[in-house]
Amino acid sequence: MALATSKTGRTSGSRRARQSPGLFKGKSMTPYLFLTPFCVMFLLFFVVPIFYALYQSFFRSQRSGLGLGAPTVVFAGLSNYQQVLTDRSFFEGIGRMILFGIVQVPVMLALALVLALLLDSVTVRFKSFFRIAFFIPYGVPGVIGALLWGFLYNPQLSPLVQGLQAIGININFLNGNTILWSMANIVTWTYTGYNMLIIYASLQSIPTQLYEAASLDGCSAIGIAWRIKIPLVAPALILTCVLSVIGTLQLFTEPQVLSQVSNSITSSYTPNLYAYFMAFSNNNYNYTAALSVVLAVVTFVFSFGFLRLTQRQSGV
Repeated sequence: MALATSKTGRTSGSRRARQSPGLFKGKSMTPYLFLTPFCVMFLLFFVVPIFYALYQSFFRSQRSGLGLGAPTVVFAGLSNYQQVLTDRSFFEGIGRMILFGIVQVPVMLALALVLALLLDSVTVRFKSFFRIAFFIPYGVPGVIGALLWGFLYNPQLSPLVQGLQAIGININFLNGNTILWSMANIVTWTYTGYNMLIIYASLQSIPTQLYEAASLDGCSAIGIAWRIKIPLVAPALILTCVLSVIGTLQLFTEPQVLSQVSNSITSSYTPNLYAYFMAFSNNNYNYTAALSVVLAVVTFVFSFGFLRLTQRQSGV
């Protein structure tokens, strides 16, 4: 009987040993099955378009004879990139966006940090309500938000402009001197709540024991925020800043919508708007591909350069 049990035990054990590799293999494949839809969509709608744009940038369309026939696509080598690097309109747009980012990004992130610190305060009530209220502008589609602010900027329709005129302040939000900062206001209104949530989530991960110890040492609420909270959420601030730099160089919706109500916004006002104009107004898709590739490289240089600079200063 004991022998049979021993044999049965060995048989069951060997059977489990033979089955365990298959079970382990099936379990190891489970994460990949869940990741497959994302990977497929990422490949089709992100990676493939990048390589296709890179491929298109080495060609150009040309017409032969009197130009009455259908255009032919010929290999152009680096001529499109040479034209981009000498395109004054493109680099003026980049310079305009750099100025935009130098002013708008710090203001937006400072406001997001202040709101996150206020929400993290123990004395603030109705935190859920304020989180939703601050996040709502980001939930509004970009075109709708730009149209809303375009109405508020219009001198003939805006109650805001008329109210300012009633107290003796005459300002045109759509002229050449103010239109850039009018767009900065729209972007700040849209993305402050989004960045605030990222910073607020980082604040929630800080152990409360640090606050209690600082309070016992006589540190005020402002001192806790300055000496504990802000240094510990520095990675979140860096992340939001990198995302803001990328978004600044890719600005498109706001100038596209406001160009319908303002003559100050030209077709090359921003790099993305210029690429859109070259593709759909001039039908120069190959040159647009080269513009897009160069803009992607410039965006990478600025964002990666900022990231390396902050890491060097923090000693990472």
